[in-house]
Amino acid sequence: MRQTTTTGDQLASALHALGVNFIMGGQDVKENLHTRPARLLKALAQSDEARLRLSLIPLFLEHPEYATHVHTAASQLDPAALLTLQSYYSAAVWLSRKYQMDDLLLPDIFSTELGLNPGDDPEENLRALAKRHKELSRSFVNWLATYQHAEQVWRKGLEYQKG
Repeated sequence: MRQTTTTGDQLASALHALGVNFIMGGQDVKENLHTRPARLLKALAQSDEARLRLSLIPLFLEHPEYATHVHTAASQLDPAALLTLQSYYSAAVWLSRKYQMDDLLLPDIFSTELGLNPGDDPEENLRALAKRHKELSRSFVNWLATYQHAEQVWRKGLEYQKG
């Protein structure tokens, strides 16, 4: 099977086609990634661009049905990309609960794998996730601020859509 590289423009186009206006760009529509959820999730998690990886959070918030494709994508990822997918998906879970978005049915599917024991407070769960993400990635990134940035841009997009 031939491995194809997905460009940033293709990923941005797929996100725009799904109504996820988290990032600028995206005019390359040669491939309909938005109709292939597991492939889109995999490509985003593996992207060299942090902005594209981070777009996983608003993607899950806008399209909770993509949760059904997470395991398929996860099974095809290297450890670093898997951690990205697990952490950003989990951040979307806690953000959806923070805003009590009843129409979002994002199940918590990665807490056990990440070694987390979430409670009832979504903010505390986000803090615990950020701490664990930092430990597992062995990076000095402020993951909580990263999740909050995705949240802020996503919320601005919602306000913009409302007009």
